[in-house]
Amino acid sequence: MKIAITGIGAISAIGSNCAEMLEALQAGRSGIGKMRFLGSTHTDIPVGEVPYSDAELKQMAGITDEPAPRTSLLGIIAAQEALRMAGTQCDVFISGTTVGGMDLTEQHWYDYAQSKAVENIRLHEAGESTNLIAHALHQPFTFVATPSTACSSALNAVMLGANLIRSGKAKAALVGGAESLSKFHLNGFNTLMILDRQPCRPFDADRNGLNLGEGAGYLVIEREEDALARGTHILGYIGGYANTCDAFHQTASSDNGEGAYRAMKGALSMANLLPAEIDYVNAHGTATPNNDLSESAALLRIFGENMPAVSSTKAFTGHTTSASGGLEAVICVLAMQHAFIPANLNWKNTSEGLIVPVAQTLHRPIHNILCNAFGFGGNESSLVICAKGRELSETVPTPLHPKLAIEQLPAEDGSVSRYVSPAEGRRMTLQTRRLVAVAKRALDECGIEKPDAIICATQWGCMLQSMRFLQDMMDYNEQQLKPTPFIQSTHNTIASLIAILTGNHGYNATYSQGERSIDCAITDVETQMSLGLIHSALVLEFDEEVEKWDEVLALIGDRTKAIARAYVYTN
Repeated sequence: MKIAITGIGAISAIGSNCAEMLEALQAGRSGIGKMRFLGSTHTDIPVGEVPYSDAELKQMAGITDEPAPRTSLLGIIAAQEALRMAGTQCDVFISGTTVGGMDLTEQHWYDYAQSKAVENIRLHEAGESTNLIAHALHQPFTFVATPSTACSSALNAVMLGANLIRSGKAKAALVGGAESLSKFHLNGFNTLMILDRQPCRPFDADRNGLNLGEGAGYLVIEREEDALARGTHILGYIGGYANTCDAFHQTASSDNGEGAYRAMKGALSMANLLPAEIDYVNAHGTATPNNDLSESAALLRIFGENMPAVSSTKAFTGHTTSASGGLEAVICVLAMQHAFIPANLNWKNTSEGLIVPVAQTLHRPIHNILCNAFGFGGNESSLVICAKGRELSETVPTPLHPKLAIEQLPAEDGSVSRYVSPAEGRRMTLQTRRLVAVAKRALDECGIEKPDAIICATQWGCMLQSMRFLQDMMDYNEQQLKPTPFIQSTHNTIASLIAILTGNHGYNATYSQGERSIDCAITDVETQMSLGLIHSALVLEFDEEVEKWDEVLALIGDRTKAIARAYVYTN
């Protein structure tokens, strides 16, 4: 089977559609500048902001006056363009995000803290922002999912969509991601001291951090035979892909880029391509000291002295976090279609251990592109996009059943302390310690040291840490905040933490799709097993019982009890 790309759509700081973005990329024009709409007290921090207010985005998206997260508005605009270009309907929609409706939560947090009047906090959930996009698109979606793996979310959406097509569970999929700027993640990255007060300089010896951005990027992917039968123009093909875990640290990358190396190697292997056959690498390239050095190490391990053209396009758009893989996949398709390699803006100085990127726009034919997206928790994803179709295996799905299921372990019976040492658990919440203990016990009882995949399902994520960071932002006016609550607030904290504690470099994913989160996780497991991509998986379902949120959860009719369940799948 060959999977064709027949539609692309995007919005970012350099354009409200693909044509505008193409013009900016070819002209070398960055969208990084002063914030206009975010409203943070940190006005000295440059961002890649989409130059439209929420009201203007609503009009562009065709949304009426009902509340809508900025993430959803950006997603609707980009997805509409991709669907128009493809000229077909999709039965699957997979959209990665982490921020979700955080912008509305920030606006109404003070009201909640004072009076519990929180109608818009129901839109906080990542999956709810995806549902709003899906509803606005008027498509016959039979499956909707929200991968939430930090900055690799959108590329992981592409992978799941491709697997569903290969396994016969879908004919056409709309895949990618959307992310808006929020004060929450601006302040979070600021506590990590990795934001540059100047335009970012990926892979430069004098790089000093990233610039955050916002946007959305989507691909329509479908079976080649369907695209040809319809007579539509094929923009490119999904050649190969892989996701791995660095299993090193919650925010830092390993010195040798082990996770990135494994992801790129896996994507090339699936595409049946040699490194020498890659014409261009769209690097993750955040311009942080750690990431660029780690990614350079991984690139050098893959390509050696025969390095292809490499550039990071984040100096154009800013780092759009969870949307970056989708947005940059769209940029890769534009580069392939128009035979050019985008410049790595602001690069001037080389340094030992760093790759030398493309400093000026190059004009040349491109046949095969490698696109990287790496996230917190060492969640590393790589995608190969090809000008010519590559045969991908396909199978008939078969139903699978869990080998073992374990409910939450009570703290008082000593089970938690048997599986989580004091040193391991000293910075974990009680619920996190319980989750890790449940996971370790499940693997232990099944005799599995390292499963091929670790997949989590959660509606609210690590909400206690999010609440703490939000409250501190309000109490201290975005000043002198602590990084720990932010680091532990991302939805994929649990999956990555278990990988780190067990040294597991395998597939790592987290889904946040409301009460359907566990269904998304199991669909992922079943699909990959049917394709022979994995043979064992640990699936965790969790939600926290958090202080103060009982009123909110009661308001929106959601459960208030903590959940910690582990399932082990094998075939």
